[in-house]
Formats: sequence, structure tokens, C-alpha cells
Amino acid sequence: MALNRRLFLTLAGASTVTATLAACAGGGSGSQGDEGTGTIQFWSNHPGSSKDLEQAMIDAWNKANPDSPAELVTAGSSYEELAQKFNAALSGGDLPDIIVASDVTWFNFALNGQTEALDELWTSEGVDSADFVDSLREDYALEGKHYGMPYSRSTCLMYLNKEMLAKAGLPTDRGPQTWEEFDQWAPALMEASGGKPALVVPDGTDYLDWYFQGMIWSFGGAYSKDWKATFTDEASIKAGTFLQEQVAAGHIAIDADPTTTFSLGNAAGLLQSTGSLAGLAETATFEFITAYLPGPGPSCPTGGAGIALVAGISPERKKKAIKLMDFLTSTQNTITFSQGTGYMPVRTSALEHPDEVAFLDANPNARTAINQLAENTKSQDAARVFVSGGGQRIGGGLDRITLKQEDVATVFAELQEETQKIIDQDITPVLGK
Repeated sequence: MALNRRLFLTLAGASTVTATLAACAGGGSGSQGDEGTGTIQFWSNHPGSSKDLEQAMIDAWNKANPDSPAELVTAGSSYEELAQKFNAALSGGDLPDIIVASDVTWFNFALNGQTEALDELWTSEGVDSADFVDSLREDYALEGKHYGMPYSRSTCLMYLNKEMLAKAGLPTDRGPQTWEEFDQWAPALMEASGGKPALVVPDGTDYLDWYFQGMIWSFGGAYSKDWKATFTDEASIKAGTFLQEQVAAGHIAIDADPTTTFSLGNAAGLLQSTGSLAGLAETATFEFITAYLPGPGPSCPTGGAGIALVAGISPERKKKAIKLMDFLTSTQNTITFSQGTGYMPVRTSALEHPDEVAFLDANPNARTAINQLAENTKSQDAARVFVSGGGQRIGGGLDRITLKQEDVATVFAELQEETQKIIDQDITPVLGK
């Protein structure tokens, strides 16, 4: 969904949370003099349990750039915790230079002037932005300007226990192609597993709203179309009803820790980020395959996070920070990072590199997300990623229809009203309608 320049600028100016960063950056690392002195701080939540990998990259940077030292700071255990800490710093705390910004948080940071467009710095500092995978780079674009670099990028994947597939007499080289086919597979998978669920998925506090977005698309529905909420459309209700019925039948289980449940063999399948691949490869005691989310497609959203440059720091610090960002996402580093976590390589040069080609040939499960990116994904609905609190709101509603088995039409009508109210109050007036 394109945002016109007037909308972008007006929203940025009208936002009640816009921060005057030059004023509040007084004690932060990003404000240690106009000369750009001091340590460059990189705030991360270490996506995909990547702390050791990130620290190794920072150590390598510091060895090669002793005059521009950097520090890795743990700023929370999730994207949301990092965003909260960053917002607190904007109110007068110490500011970082670079932050991890998720698919949900980057947009509002940009709108509120809290992070900066990178394009001029890409040009002046020699960053080859054309090398980023086009669709991943453009996820951070607003009117031709980019407010993030792709970093820990993912798609949803279906993980399936190969042994249980074989025992159930099902194909062992693919997942269900549609959700209707999943419904047909589920009883056989449950019988093969001794009554365990055919599929476990996270709850509404852990991105069920992200995974269900693909399901609702496959039924022809959506959370929104442009700035119009569409929870109450017939196809959207149908998707919600299907999810509820699958949970009621025991085919799908809502789980607070689905990855562990699957890795222990207590479910035949799992919906999880590709960023969980490396961890599952280590913990699962059985062979598994990865598959696209069931269609018809496109039936999978992209997700994960990029890295963003904090506004209000000195010009010299910006130059040093952008070079560090370029380093963190370099060809070799994105190869190392993606192979160590399961996230997708974010540069085309990495995808073409002999080391990555060999790795993907040896690890076909890692290739699934890369192929799915080209064949089965589309941009997320505004109701989730652009409307304030959208993901959490939707996740709470999905918990109500699954865990509590509340009426789908009623819950979705409430989501419709709440979402549209925010759009009408905060966005529609800006559009001049």
C-alpha cells in the first residue's frame, strides 16, 4: 500500500508522540559531541537467539575499525521490549545509534521522526543498496525513501515431522497445499502420533496474528484493504471460523511454547518463523521438512526486522553508524547470520555466493523460505503493521476465538470497529476525505 508524500509528512507532523531528538539526546551515546566521538551503540533483542553471532560481528568490526568502536546492547528479549526501551530513551534517556526495528515498529518510528531516511547516506558512504533483495529493501520504503536495512528477515514456515508423515501414509516431501487439504491430513497425522495435534501454533501474545494473516488471505479475506478494515467480510469470517473449528477438533493446538512442543515430538507440525530453523535443527530428535504456508497463494506474509538509524545524532556519527549497518548486513555477515539462525540472506550477492549455494544444497529446509519469498508472499495488511497496536489487538481477538471459543462474528465485529475507529480518527482526516 503506497503512502503519498502529503500523508506521510502530515502524519509525521501531527503525531502526538513525535520526539524532538536533538533536545532529548543530551546524555546518550548518540550525542557525544558533533565530532562523532564515543562508542556506537547497537541495540538488539538478538533475534533468533543470535547474541553470540551479533557479538562476533561487533568484535570483528572493532578489530578492523579501532577508531570507530561499537557496542552491542541487549535492549529486550523481543521486538516489543526493544521498542518500549527505545521509546523510554526518547523521553530523556541515553539514546542508541542503531536499533533493531521490526515489521510492526519501524513504520511508526519513521513517521514520528525517531529514525532517519538512509538514502543520502547510502550514496555518500558508498553503500550498495541495490544489492539488498528488492522486496526486503522495499519493505522499509516510504515515498522513495528507506528507513531501514533488511536484517533478520523471515517468512512463516510449516514444519512437519517426516516420520509422522510417513506413518500416516502422507507425502514426505511437501506440506498440505491448501488448508482444506490440511483438514484432510489432520486425522491421519493425529492417529499416527497417538492423538497428538496435527499442528501447533503460537498464541496471540506471540504473533498468532502474523501466522493467521496468511490463512485469512488464503480464504480470500484480509485484515484490511488499504485503509479500510475488512474483518467482517464474509471471507475473513470464514477463515476465522475455520481456525476455530480446527482448534475445537484438536487438529490445531494453540501453544505458549509451540517450538518446544514440536521439537519433543508432541505435535506432527508447527507454524513458526524461518528464524527458528537453526534452533530446531539442533533440538529436534527427528527428521523434519519445511513447507510453504498452505494456499492458494500468496498466503504468507514476510516478517522479522531491519536495522534503523536513530535520528538526532551528529552527522559524523551518522556516517560511522551507516558504515556499521552496512557491515552488519554485508555479504559475508548475512551468510553467517542466516546460516546460524535460519533467517533469510538479505543480499542477492549472498544468495549467489558459493558458500551459500553449497549450504542451501546441503540444507534444503533453508531454501524453502527463500523460494517462498519469491512465490508465495505479499506485503502485510495495514491493520496489523501500520495501525497503532494492530498486531496485539488482532492477537487478542484470535485468542478469544480459539482458546475461549467465543463467537467469531462477534469478535471480528469488535476488531472491525476498533481498527476502523483508529483509522478514521488518526489517518482518514489526513487523507482529506
